[in-house]
Formats: sequence, C-alpha cells, structure tokens
Amino acid sequence: MKRFLMAAMALGMVLPKAEAQFVQPAAVDNFNKQYKPMLKPPAGQKVAVIVFEDLGCPACAANHATELAAVEQTHVPLVRYDFPFPQHVWTFEGAVCARYIQDRFGAKAAGDFRTDVFAAQRLFASKDDIDRYLRSWLSRHGQNPPMMIDPDGKLAKEVKDDYDFGVHLNVEYTPTIIVVTKDKYQVVYGTKNGPNDATKLVGVIQAAQASAAQPVTRAKSKAKD
Repeated sequence: MKRFLMAAMALGMVLPKAEAQFVQPAAVDNFNKQYKPMLKPPAGQKVAVIVFEDLGCPACAANHATELAAVEQTHVPLVRYDFPFPQHVWTFEGAVCARYIQDRFGAKAAGDFRTDVFAAQRLFASKDDIDRYLRSWLSRHGQNPPMMIDPDGKLAKEVKDDYDFGVHLNVEYTPTIIVVTKDKYQVVYGTKNGPNDATKLVGVIQAAQASAAQPVTRAKSKAKD
C-alpha cells in the first residue's frame, strides 16, 4: 500500500542546486514494463519522489537525509515503498512498526521513527530488538506501548503488498530512488550500471517540475486532398 508524506521536517540543510536533465540522459533500469505505468505521483501532484527502502540497509540510511532535504527544498511528496529483504531478519517487523505509528500518530511521527531507526541500525539483530525499540521510542514520546501492534495482520499485509510490487517491478537494490511525473520517470539511485548519485536528486526534481509545467503540443494532422 502506498504511503506518502509531504516532508515537513526542518532539517537545517539545503542541498546545492544540481543541474540535471529529466529522463535524458537517464540511468538504464531493468523494470518490468508491465508495472512501469504504476510509477506515478499521488493524485493531484505533478511530480513526486518514490523510494523503495529497507530499514536495515546501510545505503538507505546514508541517503535518507538527502531524500528528505530534497523534497523539503522542492516541495514535492515523498512516496515510500517498504522493500525489506528477507535476509534482514528484523526489517519487515520494523516496517510494520513504522506503519503502526503512522496509523496512530500520523505521517510526521512515522517519518521521525524511520529516521531514528536508520540512525540506530547497529542496535538491531532480531525482531525482538526492533519491538523493544518501538516500545522505548513510544515511551520517550509520551505514548503508551500497545499490547500488540498488528493484531489482525493489516499492517503486515501493507508491507507485503509494497514488497510484492517491488518484486513485480523488478527492484534490485535499496534504496531505489525515482523521480516521477504522470507519464515519465527517472531513476536517480538504484541501478546496476549507475549513475547512482542521490546528490543529483534536487536537480532531477527541478527538471521534472519544469517538464511537467510545459504544455503538451500536438502536431496538426494534414487535411486530405
């Protein structure tokens, strides 16, 4: 299930403007063409950043602040898909925890939780570790930890739906960072042959915004004799 948020965090960080051309030239991806049309901004938005992420991925942690700063600077939504690799034993549960916080306390709180988990990755080696961290995190924020965070399995299904979409799309790496308009997309990070440079994200977003603002012109058909 898609989760999107407008980054509302004051990060105290402004990225330098990077010149980038939207789509051309662009990184070559191996996405399944059947699922490419699903890479679109949320309803009512012209441009968005889509990120497939794993809370236990060091590269996701390294690029997390750059993603948040870029959407803050350019005022576009950030669409998250959870893509917890099976070999990371706690990250599926971590994604469920983040969704619990989002359902109970909103997108801002869930974003803060994800940021804190990325910063604390080294503390986690099991599902019990992330469960204890969630309870501690809630207590520090003045909330009572629940007896169960997902008694009916709804949140786990949402995470699985995200993961299944990534598998069908043929996501190969985390993070995979994509700038999208209603009919085009450009991968900024997450391709085999690169370039993979999240510092270009602001430039690609701005190029996409310029592209989305241009009116579509149609060639006039010639009248038949």
